[in-house]
Amino acid sequence: VRLVESGGDLVQAGGSLRLSCAASGNIFRINSMAWYRQAPGKQRELVASIISDGSTNYADSVRGRFIISRDNDKNTVYLQMNSLKPEDTAVYYCNCNARPDYVPEAFSYWGQGTQVTVSS
Repeated sequence: VRLVESGGDLVQAGGSLRLSCAASGNIFRINSMAWYRQAPGKQRELVASIISDGSTNYADSVRGRFIISRDNDKNTVYLQMNSLKPEDTAVYYCNCNARPDYVPEAFSYWGQGTQVTVSS
């Protein structure tokens, strides 16, 4: 299973960005998809997640500003980021919990990351 992120960029505070992450490969089922971020000198943290029934979860720091969504037909997850703040600056990583074809269990997969920089 391969994850490819896109959409990271440099944006001014108050602006918006939309991140995309497409999963490909021999996928039997994707159970959940999520976005994490890691700022310099800090631990990687969960930003938002979405499971197969569409239920979502957000970090307190982004709730009300970010929206996670998922296109099951395309195995793609999106993160719409609005009202961006300098403290949102980080490398954003896509994660999915997926069961590959012909394998009886699910695994966690990570993308390579995409840089989001918010200038003040």
